[in-house]
Amino acid sequence: MQIQQIRNSTLRISIADKTILTDPVLLPKHGIESFAGIEKNPIVDLPFPAKDVIRDIDMLIISHLHLDHFDDRAKEILPQNTPIFCQPGDENTIKESGFSSVTPIEDRLEWEDIQITRTPGKHAGNEKWENILGRVSGFILKADNEPVVYWAGDTILYEEIEKIIHTVKPDIILTHSCGAKLQDSGPIIMDAEQTIAVCKMAPTSIVVATHMEALDHGTVSREDLRNHAQKNGISKARLLIPEDGQTLVF
Repeated sequence: MQIQQIRNSTLRISIADKTILTDPVLLPKHGIESFAGIEKNPIVDLPFPAKDVIRDIDMLIISHLHLDHFDDRAKEILPQNTPIFCQPGDENTIKESGFSSVTPIEDRLEWEDIQITRTPGKHAGNEKWENILGRVSGFILKADNEPVVYWAGDTILYEEIEKIIHTVKPDIILTHSCGAKLQDSGPIIMDAEQTIAVCKMAPTSIVVATHMEALDHGTVSREDLRNHAQKNGISKARLLIPEDGQTLVF
């Protein structure tokens, strides 16, 4: 298995001889609006051209439809017959962009020898901002002779995430870990403390921190997260924090 960090939560995951692209955001630096009033997003360029990001992909998973997870450039350049999986309620919007093979996942399904299970998420720690930001999802990927991957998505750490980790016992956990905040929201995805808590509750898993250093409402840098990990005795082997463009091999 290989997982390549592209930018933010755009990843290329190679599993069971298939390549999955997640949450495609392919506009250049400053291609979308600012979220925190600091600068336009994304705050960094792609590590290589967008055409190379989408080259030879077999399938797409979109966790939700916020601009930092599915953007206009992706809608423009992705082949419209690309198989796309999403959370229920998002399929019609995706189809309206011209895509012809869009499948919502209520619970789980099988695709090309890969089992995909949708998981819940909570996009804020308070009811006001959870309602504003709306529904989000994560996904578990399983295939024969491959590590079990749990992509938590845009969520804080809460009891449902803990339950999934303890029940599924994934080999690899992908967290969104920049501690993004909006006004009085508090963290709307995991911050350093919550990411380290995931490491501690999953001592046999490798945690891969993504959604880092790409958006102006992020509050935790890669260096911040690594320092917090070191203070808590979490090794570099247990917590991976890939740079944009870096490929991890498992």
